Amino acid sequence: MRSVLLTTALFLFAFAQAQKKLTVTKDDQLKTQASTSIQANYDQYKTMAFQIWDYAEVGYKEVKSSALLQQTLKDNGFTVEAGVAGIPTAFVATYGSGSPVIAILAEFDALPGLSQTNAPEKISAGKDAGHACGHHLFGVASVASGIAIKKLIEEKKFTGTIKVFGCPAEEGGSGKVYLVRAGLFKDVDVAIHWHPGNDNGVTMTSALANMSAKFRFRGISAHAAASPERGRSALDGVEAMNNMVNMMREHIPQETRIHYVITNGGKAPNVIPDFAEVYYYVRHPKRDQVQSIFNRVVNAANGAAIGTDTKMEFEMIGGTHDLLLNRTLAEVMQKNLEKTGGVQYTAAEVDFGNKLQATFGFPAPPVANAGIVKPVKIEMDAGGGSTDVGDVSYAVPTVGLRSATWVSGTAAHSWQAVACGGTEIGTKGMMVSAKTMALTAIDLFLHPELIEKAKAEFKQQIGDYKYKALLGDRKPALNYRD
Repeated sequence: MRSVLLTTALFLFAFAQAQKKLTVTKDDQLKTQASTSIQANYDQYKTMAFQIWDYAEVGYKEVKSSALLQQTLKDNGFTVEAGVAGIPTAFVATYGSGSPVIAILAEFDALPGLSQTNAPEKISAGKDAGHACGHHLFGVASVASGIAIKKLIEEKKFTGTIKVFGCPAEEGGSGKVYLVRAGLFKDVDVAIHWHPGNDNGVTMTSALANMSAKFRFRGISAHAAASPERGRSALDGVEAMNNMVNMMREHIPQETRIHYVITNGGKAPNVIPDFAEVYYYVRHPKRDQVQSIFNRVVNAANGAAIGTDTKMEFEMIGGTHDLLLNRTLAEVMQKNLEKTGGVQYTAAEVDFGNKLQATFGFPAPPVANAGIVKPVKIEMDAGGGSTDVGDVSYAVPTVGLRSATWVSGTAAHSWQAVACGGTEIGTKGMMVSAKTMALTAIDLFLHPELIEKAKAEFKQQIGDYKYKALLGDRKPALNYRD
């Protein structure tokens, strides 16, 4: 009897191990299939990315960029709903049915004033904008990832729904906030995103909450020399406001970031400006603090108007939450990023990278660092940037990564970033993220317990907070780049 029991136990143990090995084999098989499928279409995705790089359309004006991504998804069997949340260039592309519902975020807006060729020296491409944050790569990688998952659902390798969200105007327009506010993430279980960068790693650093507005001063025009007493300078109002805000910097939390540009300061020195405008960003790691500091900026604007005998009004342009981090999802994504690996450069690309780094004005990490995958590390600070992905992270468990689409040491929002994005240095990094997102989605489709664990972590983080958009109930600022 003891022999029979021992034999049975050994058999059950061997069977369990075989089943475990079979499961791992299935996961790996599907991941290999997805990665191979994405890589097989590299030339198509590279062409798309370069096309959007060339379009270089700014926030809410991304008509051709959005159309290209939408058509690609339609051609691959997705049902596309365009013009969602009152935004002409926003869309939701869907394939499959039932749970789980996995969303992949796609961006595609450029930045004004950063026109650049794909050369390692500063040469304007003669345009009004450039992809200095790599969103041309962002959108294409997300579409590629979504298509790879769609094929697996189509082949009945697993069931569920894949959605690709076309998200315009991340750069200051807060596009995703309107998608969240419209309830488009209500049926989503997990959201996946990525961002171009100068290294490879899972995002475990939060983002700064952000509120932005345009402050408009109106005065009275007059001849600046012949009858200055008859005028009231709107530019004086802007400058008085800026002076007061700059003095305020000494008396706000040190983590705060405040930036502004004068978008209209008059037309001629001998004409007292009757209109002037200044565009402000206010950032802080905590959403309640950013609201408080923004209110003080508004007070400075009101005081400036009183002191210069002008009138002031302001328009909220954007408002984004900080970014909630989900450790459960980050650990899943980290394994898949390590499986995918970093970026390997040709000799010509290394030479390009060395030339580009020579323009930085500071020592840069080795170009070969693009091949390294950084370990998961939670950063206590909130980083230096803001993103409307933050609002998505308050609606649904969210996870993201960055991949090396720029030469090591390259700053975002620089001409060097635009240059890299127009070469295969950019598109190779794009493929790392496309594959990693697809592999992460596969884990979530095959292992729903991961989703439940991520949701439990999400609920604990949210607590009793009730989401409310920081930009209020305003309609999308479709002309904020005008």
